[in-house]
This record gives sequence, structure tokens and C-alpha cells, in this order.
Amino acid sequence: MTNQEERPVKRRAGDAQVDGAVKAQNPEDYTTDKASALKWHGQDIRWMLSLFGTAIGAGVLFLPIDAGGAGIIGIVLMLLVAYPLAYFAHRAMCRFVLSAKNPGDDITDVVEQHFGFGFGMVFTIIYFVEVLVILLMYSVSITNTAQSFIANQLHLPVPPRWLLSLVLVAVLILIMTCGTRAVTRVMSWLTWPVIAVLVIFALYLIPRWNPSMLTSFPKNGSGAFDFGTLALDLWLLVPVIVLTFDHSAIISSFSVNVRKRYGKYSDDKIGKILKIGEPMMVTVVLFFVLSSDLALTPGDLVKAKAQNVSILSYLANILNTPAISWIASITAFVCIFKAFLGHYLGVEEGLGGIIRKVAHTKGVVVERKKLNVIVSVLMFLACWFVAWANPSAIGMIETMAGPLIAFVLLLLPMYAIHKVPALQKYKGKASNVFIFVVGLIAVTAIFYNIVELFM
Repeated sequence: MTNQEERPVKRRAGDAQVDGAVKAQNPEDYTTDKASALKWHGQDIRWMLSLFGTAIGAGVLFLPIDAGGAGIIGIVLMLLVAYPLAYFAHRAMCRFVLSAKNPGDDITDVVEQHFGFGFGMVFTIIYFVEVLVILLMYSVSITNTAQSFIANQLHLPVPPRWLLSLVLVAVLILIMTCGTRAVTRVMSWLTWPVIAVLVIFALYLIPRWNPSMLTSFPKNGSGAFDFGTLALDLWLLVPVIVLTFDHSAIISSFSVNVRKRYGKYSDDKIGKILKIGEPMMVTVVLFFVLSSDLALTPGDLVKAKAQNVSILSYLANILNTPAISWIASITAFVCIFKAFLGHYLGVEEGLGGIIRKVAHTKGVVVERKKLNVIVSVLMFLACWFVAWANPSAIGMIETMAGPLIAFVLLLLPMYAIHKVPALQKYKGKASNVFIFVVGLIAVTAIFYNIVELFM
């Protein structure tokens, strides 16, 4: 975490460091007993919901469009890989962060410790770009969602895009200046209502289910089954699946926080939180995605993709019930809002790490407050410009966000397990092979965009 005031446990005079954790006056901040460490505390629940909230964003709202676009085979692929991808990938990334020398070291520090300054700088840049692309995508999505809501639900004139995007991005960045603890509290408060709405909405769509998606396969110009198109659709679907179940942007902050509280029992505590949080998140997402796809036709999904809006915004515009349309639009807005806040923590961490590392090579120490101001201003300008430009959200997911996430979340921890002595005990597991293969497929999707540029 880059906001120092929000570090949950600060060193004070008289505090002691035991088993890698900082002992503080608040008994919930630290424990040396495993049984006590594995009990649920309010902070643990907030983090679990924050992880959920970070994942429930544009990926969830665009996955039905991409998965349904690949037909029934795309839906089956999503159902098969969702849970093992979500659980094993984030578990490995947490363990990688926990292998840091010091309790307060974040993921950028860990990479430098294990692989040297040069690779550490390269990773920090990739990590920053990965989360930045997602943040930019959320800036586009939240602007489009607001535009659609104003035009279709409020029936009011839509403000100029430059003005609407400026106001929305400015409000989001301003909220982030309140600090990490305030942000995670807001995200946890919003997560339960969002879960409830997604489940209720999925149930509401059941009477609209139709068999068209079950018999949908990619076809060529003559109407015959097209294997090449199917292969391409599945290839580009993998990065979207990775993004949908990704909350890697908050994993570093989460792992550092848990280690500061629970020391040598951090891995056990993280495992318990993930074993409860990941199935809940995957079940809600899959039910929502499946119900959305079954309630639409392949033609509807093509229209939604062309309009560059989320599935909830599209459904809100075609449903004939005003109340449901309002709820769908507001839920889409809240989902993207929550995910923006969660991913901003990763952007702040990544860009802050780059600035600190560059300054360190020149013998300069950047003050924390000044660093936060620089990051906030740069992120505001970048998010506003991209939201104004309105590039394809799904295109950004398929060709940039998904592949970069796969490198950070899937491939790097697997590489570290084979190279870092502290992680050797996790070698030889079948889950490692699964994560590596999925990561490799997702990362190669970035080359599709490169090829497209030159064709």
C-alpha cells in the first residue's frame, strides 16, 4: 500500500516485531496463536469483500458478451476454468508477496529482491501498465454507462462527453484521496448489495431464457460451422475470463496487510479467506453470466458489442420494465465504480514504485505526500483523456488488459515458484501446470493485436 496513513499496523516506540508481524496495542492487529489467527475478524471480512468487489467490475459485465459470442463452447470453457483459475492463481500470487524479506514490502519490492533491480524495474512497469489499462477501460465504461443511463432511463440531454468524463473521473480520483482504509470500507459496504442485485437479476432473467444460445456455433459465409472462427473466439475469450475473475491489483496490499497482522500464520489466514471468498465470487459471477447469455440471442450480443456498453446497460435498454431498467443501469455503474477504486490501489502502487525506483537511482527520496499528489494528477489526466476518446472496452480487454494480467497474475508467480528458494515447497503441483497453460494462452493473445496492426 502506498498510502502510509492507512497501513494497519505502524511501528511505535515499545512495539516489537515477532514472527514477521508487528505487535501492536490492538489485539486484533496481531496474534501469535494459530487458532486465534484463523478466527474471523471484521478486517478479514472487509478484505474478503474488497477482493470480491475488485473482481466484480467491467470484466463481469462484458464476459457475457464475449463468452456468448463464442457460442455454447465458449460458455462451457468459462464454466470449466473459472474456479481453479481464480483460486490457484491468486493463492500463488499471495504466496509470492509473502516471500518478501520485510513485512511491509509490496510486490514491486519482492520482484526486485528475488530477481534484481533491472527485472524489478521491468516488472514494475508491466505491473503498472497492466493495471493502468484496466483503470482506463473502467473510465471508458463508467462514462458510457452514465451516458446510456441519462439518455435511456432519465430521458435527458446527454452532456458533452468531455465534460461528463471529466466530472466522473474527477470524483473517482477525489474519493481515492480519502485513503486505502476508507476505500476498502466503501467497497465492502457496496459489495453485498451488488451481490444481491446480480443474483436477483439473474433469477429475474430465467423466464426469458431461450434455447438459441445452446445451439449457437460460429459459422462461415455459407452458414457452415467455422472451426477457425471458433478457435479465434476461444483464444480471445481466455483473456476476458482472466480479467473477469481477477483481483490481482489488490492482492499485494491484501497480502502485506495480512502479514503485518498475522506474521507466520499469514499463509493460513490468506488461504482461509480465499477458500471462502473465491467460491462465493465465482458462483455469483457464473450464475449471472449464464443467465444473461441464456436470456439473449447471438444477435443481441453482437449489438451489445457494437454499442460498447456492458451487458447490464444493454439489458436495461431492451427490457420493458422501467424499475428493472433503472436497477440494471445503477448496478452497472456501482460495479464499475467499485472495481475502479480497487484497481486504483494497484496503479498507485505501480506508478509510485516506478517513481521511487528512478528517484533512488539518483539519490533522491520522494516524500510520500508529494508522491501521492503526482500519481493522482497523472492518473486523472490519463483516465479523463481515454474516457473522452472512447476506445472499445472489449478490445482493450482482449488485446491488452487480459494478456498483461495473465503475465503478472499467472506466469510470474509460476516462474518464481521454480526459481525462488522460499517458494520451492510449492513446486510439482498440477495446479501450477494449469495456471501456466492458461497464462500462456492469455499472454499470446496480445500478439493478435500486433498482427492486426500490420494486416
